[in-house]
Amino acid sequence: MDPLSYLFSLEKLGIKFGLDNIRTICDGLGNPQLAWPSVIVAGTNGKGSVSAMVEAGLRAAGLRTGLYTSPHLVRLEERFAIGGTPVATDEMTDAAATVQAAVARLRATGRLATEPTFFEVTTAIGFELFRRARADFAVLEVGLGGRFDATNVATPVAAAITTIDFDHERFLGHTIAAIAAEKAGVIKPGMPVVVGETKPEAVSVIERACLERGAAMVPAAAGVRADIVRLDAGAAIVNLETPVRDYGALRLSLRGRHQVQNAVVAVRLLEELGRLGLRLPARAIAAAVTSTRWPGRLDLLSDPGGRTVLCDSAHNPAGARVLAGYLRELYPSGLPIVFGIMKDKDVRGTLQPLLGSATHLVLTRPHTDRALTPESLADAAHFAEWRGTVEIEREPGLALEAAWRHAPAICAAGSIFLVGDVLARLRPDT
Repeated sequence: MDPLSYLFSLEKLGIKFGLDNIRTICDGLGNPQLAWPSVIVAGTNGKGSVSAMVEAGLRAAGLRTGLYTSPHLVRLEERFAIGGTPVATDEMTDAAATVQAAVARLRATGRLATEPTFFEVTTAIGFELFRRARADFAVLEVGLGGRFDATNVATPVAAAITTIDFDHERFLGHTIAAIAAEKAGVIKPGMPVVVGETKPEAVSVIERACLERGAAMVPAAAGVRADIVRLDAGAAIVNLETPVRDYGALRLSLRGRHQVQNAVVAVRLLEELGRLGLRLPARAIAAAVTSTRWPGRLDLLSDPGGRTVLCDSAHNPAGARVLAGYLRELYPSGLPIVFGIMKDKDVRGTLQPLLGSATHLVLTRPHTDRALTPESLADAAHFAEWRGTVEIEREPGLALEAAWRHAPAICAAGSIFLVGDVLARLRPDT
């Protein structure tokens, strides 16, 4: 079986918690995760944005960076960026072949007791790619949780925990404290840990984990002034001052007021890396928040006819509340919303906040077997007390057309997979 077919065949295995497999695979590869220093970023929402910002700052300082994120929107290569650019397909395939061969050897000798999951293998591929690229530094975004996530076999010098909220409760627990404990699993002895979360029940869990492991907890907002001057095309212009320096007025490159909090976490993490001896001038740290591109997050796309769609991967209630606030501010009269989501998500909790900004609701199904049917979504909309009409279009492309019949500006949200479908249509080179 060719390497990529092998990799995608593992998707059927789903999610499996535990680090035994990934440790064994890494050992079979000669532990590529030890070839470069790294930071790790965990959290419910915002961890992708913070990871992208931190990588941009390191790159602006002249470092050769690796960035590992998940999931991808359109192409698998997006998960593995070297120097800010997704790896070439042939490079990814060659690394995948190396990991596939290592897994086969380990299975044949009995060292690997079970078949690894898709995420375990993609993580190993990322580690191998960064070693081959001779990365100066890598930024690792946690996939799910933290304690048992495959990325957690790395030995990062610092960590960030962005927010703690409800998502993946079946795996992470049903209380904020339980979820926080899983996220805090990334904390290693002696490292600085920048924490964006402020809920007392989450902070106390993280603080306790830091004390137990001799790690230094750095509350991201402590001693920070981040005043929004105004929004410019949805992006915040912020006067930013931290205990380290005054950065002056910065225009964040990512849209939304919530990105101010993410920017503060990223800046504080970069400052901590500077304190550890990494040479990061102020201009590089400023570039982290002013030059980052992160597709699919409040991402405004146009079709050839000038019609627009605001895409956002708001796939849980907390993310939907952030998107709803943005829509109220930027589109006070509302706009048609295309919505699609996965079966294992809090459907009503994610849909409910968006209904106040919807002039029309078009329900669809992203191209994945994990997606909920539009008919089930229609039931959820009814129970969420949506009083408007509901249109069902099974194909995301047809759903966009249906929404555009009502207005030239629309929104598409509810799942990262739906955003990927939209990007594949309107920005296929993502």
